[in-house]
Formats: sequence, structure tokens, C-alpha cells
Amino acid sequence: MKKLILILLILVGFSEAKALQLLINMDETQKDHLKAYGIAYYVLKNNGEVDWLLNYEGGSFMISYNTTYENECKIRGVSYSILTEAKANAIYAEISNPEVNMETVKLLKAPKIAVYTPKNKQPWDDAVTMVLEYAEIPYDKVFDDDVLQDKLLLYDWLHLHHEDFTGQYGKFWYNYRNAAWYQEDVRENEACAARNGFSKVSQLKLAVAKKIRDFCLGGGFLFAMCSATDTYDIALAADGVDICESMFDGDPADPNAQSKLNFDNTFAFKDFILERGPMTYEHASIDNTHFRYVQENNDYFTLFDFSAKWDVVPSMLCQNHTQTIKGFMGQTTAFKKEHIKSEVLIMGDYKPANEARYIHGTIGKGTWTFYSGHDPEDYQHMVGEPPTNLALFPNSPGYRLILNNILFPSAKKKKLKT
Repeated sequence: MKKLILILLILVGFSEAKALQLLINMDETQKDHLKAYGIAYYVLKNNGEVDWLLNYEGGSFMISYNTTYENECKIRGVSYSILTEAKANAIYAEISNPEVNMETVKLLKAPKIAVYTPKNKQPWDDAVTMVLEYAEIPYDKVFDDDVLQDKLLLYDWLHLHHEDFTGQYGKFWYNYRNAAWYQEDVRENEACAARNGFSKVSQLKLAVAKKIRDFCLGGGFLFAMCSATDTYDIALAADGVDICESMFDGDPADPNAQSKLNFDNTFAFKDFILERGPMTYEHASIDNTHFRYVQENNDYFTLFDFSAKWDVVPSMLCQNHTQTIKGFMGQTTAFKKEHIKSEVLIMGDYKPANEARYIHGTIGKGTWTFYSGHDPEDYQHMVGEPPTNLALFPNSPGYRLILNNILFPSAKKKKLKT
């Protein structure tokens, strides 16, 4: 009889534990927002499911409780609460109320992540790579050879490192042509072009850009920052047109290049004017860096407030504990609105300068997101500066936007179609 009672008590205790939920709050009380995303990814990687509670306490995560997940939160310094089934159901009921701007999105599968980045070391860091490593989210590195060999088919999500897809080496020639890192970059790119049957680096980069476009058309998720955003579209618009001067590819650019651009090929931008001067650290009129006249202490952009129930995708991508994000510069600091296509969704902007900072769109079965600037916690990162220590910025709202994009491919597709 005693054994039976003991067994029943164990079963009751097991049943109660099974009904418990782990809530990872994402409002201002969260100790480490960035590592919280790593917990969500960890659960998905271990075949668990995560409910992303859009607009509930900053976009919190709800997970079926087990001790392994709780221990991971403790180890990584992530704040959490353990809820009874009744308490969790009350939260779900609140979110489902049609009168509130909240929604539950189920995350089902850990996306396989690739970062497009060169093998040779460059004298600048990459915000996405840093935050993935800080959040303990695994990723693979790919570059031109891999892309041309169709290895992107192995991945769900691709980030573009600060690449210059026009073949002009970031237009660093004037200031850094004698630097060892610049010369190595030229050698590596020229060797890769020759290895793949191209006579110019610009031709190599265009072919890579087209493969990335095909990745998106087939259902891939693309995320790019800084100069990888505008140079990508410039390369697509200049398909078949030589826009590189002789110091970049050995012969002069087409003097009629501007009139030959095809803006139908681009993802985001239209009607831009090429910056033809090889000594000017700029690619085109898309970027607003030199026209914004904003002081650092006044440099903020605002996230749009979308309907979580009807505009699920931008609501996911904008989840944060604040709608006001500190601005930060880069080779491409901000996008001039007059050069953004009408079908592109602007998710964050700075209205006084008529510029967008965070934009999104679809192509084929896939999506893309462009985020301007170099490093959300380094206002004006210079060549050769040390990388940001993210342990000093565990609650960075600017970095949260990157991680929203990481989880985006995990969402249940039926919900995304609402």
C-alpha cells in the first residue's frame, strides 16, 4: 500500500512538472537579452519548441519546462520564471485577446546558419558574427567558392559580411592601397576569380550575388549589414556594365555606366547615382552618411509599431524592449528614402534626415532584411579598432534586431501567412 501511494505521488509530481512552463522575459528586467536568444536556439536545436510571445514583455519566450533548460539559463545568466500551467494559460489568454497588440508565434526548428565571410583576416569586425558567438548560436563560414558550388542549399539563413559586391574592394584604395591587409585582399580575390574562370573580381562578385539571389528566390532568408546592403544591389543593377576604374580591374569603367543600370534587378534600391570617383569612400547615392548632419548624442532611430496579429513578420523582426535604438555609423550608415523601392517595408527610420535604418522585403519564396551601420554598440568604428566586447552590452537593443532575424526562419509558416 505504501509503495502504491509513493508511486502515485511520483506520478502526480511528474505530471505537475510536465505542466510547468519556463518563461524567459525580454523586457527591461532581463539580465542578458542576447544570451536569451541563445537559449531559444538551444531548445530548438534539441528538438524542443518555443513560443515567441510577440509584444508580451518585450517579446518573451515560453518553453515547456525541464531542468536542462533551467540549468542552461542559470549557466548563461539569463533571467527566467517558472510558471504553473494555470498562469501560463492566463498569459496565452491575454495574448489571444483581439483587443491587444500581441500574438503567439511557434518556433519549430533551429535554422542552419551561414555567414558569408572571407578566409583572410580583415582589420574590422562583424556585428553578426560577434553576437552569434556571444549568444552561443552555431554557424558555418562560407565564401565565394562555396557559394558558386551551391553550398548555400545546405542553409536556411545567410548573413553577408561587410563585402563589396561591386569588385572595388570597399573603395579603400586611396587610403589603404599600401597596407598589407589590402594587398592580401586583392591577391585572394583575384586568385578566387581566376580559379572560378573569371577575368575580373567584379565578374566573380556578380556571379556570387546572383547565386545569393537564387538562394532567396528558393526560400532562403538573407540578412545584410553596412556596405553589403547597397553594394549588393549596385552589383545586380550593373549586371553586364563595367563600373570599376583601372586601379580595381585593369581597365577604365564604362563612361555610360550610369545610364545602363537596370534597377529592375535590385532587391531594395532604385534610381541611385553611382559614385564614380575611385578616391571617394562611397559607392552610390543610396547612403546618407555624408548628408545627415546628426550629432552622436541625438542620433537615434525609431522602430515602427506593427500589428502583431496581422503584420506578424515585421512584428517578429522588431521585437525589443524599446522602440528607440541608438544610431551607429558605417560605410553605409543609412538609406535615403528616395532610393528605396515602394514595395520595400521600412521597419525603422530617422525622420528628421528622411532616412531608413532597417528595411525588409520578399523575393520569390524567400525574404531579405537590410540593416545599415557597422556595429550597434560602436558609434563610429574605424579600421583597425578592436572588436566590441558584448559582455559589456548584454541588453543592447541594436543587437537584438540582428537576433530577431536569426529566429525568424524557425517560425511556423502558417502563422507567417496571416
